[in-house]
Amino acid sequence: MADNSLKIRFVVATRESKENFHENTLIGKSIKLFNFPLLELRLFPENREGLSKVYNIAINESAKNPAILVFIHDDVLILDYYWTDIIYNWFQRFQILGVAGNINRTGNQPSWYFLDKNLTPDKQSNLSGLVGHGESFPPKQLSYYGKPSQEVKILDGLLIAVNSDLLIKNNLKFDERFSFHLYDVDFSRQAEKKGIKMGTIPMSVIHKSGGNYVSEEWKKSCDVYSKKWNK
Repeated sequence: MADNSLKIRFVVATRESKENFHENTLIGKSIKLFNFPLLELRLFPENREGLSKVYNIAINESAKNPAILVFIHDDVLILDYYWTDIIYNWFQRFQILGVAGNINRTGNQPSWYFLDKNLTPDKQSNLSGLVGHGESFPPKQLSYYGKPSQEVKILDGLLIAVNSDLLIKNNLKFDERFSFHLYDVDFSRQAEKKGIKMGTIPMSVIHKSGGNYVSEEWKKSCDVYSKKWNK
């Protein structure tokens, strides 16, 4: 069960400056609106480092300053008024939370949504979550992947919430070989191997961008991931 007095700390890497973050990013606008007493922000402004690297910095810092860490993209808009209650309450069932994922994992699939580098979608019965797309409410599109509130094997990295003590206790961190692609798939794989329970939660968000699954960087990350987990 989650401690409802534990701080919630957003961990955000952005290309924006610190001064422009709250006005020019969707998550910045959300944080500015939800100015709750237990809410904190660990911001990496004007960031050019990989997400895994800056996320690990936040994990290391939390060893002496515990919190629920919410690793979230800067182009995510939070819609729920009661999102803090949703996060606190769902820790009663899962140890790592997200808003979209896959209840299954087939070999070394490079995405929670796709089965292979040819971008073959997994069957919908394996998918879980509901995410809006666009820049404001109402969203331009709603992607219903599958029933939320399910235990999953792979979480989408647009939002990952976890108690920092769990990460420290289990020596669970992000593999810094994955800068911007597959860091979430690899993190989920590590958690699965350690027997940590992950699940999707019914929390309403809008995500501005989709994944880039055709870049050379993505393909290289796929190769690194496949070699790592085939050992």
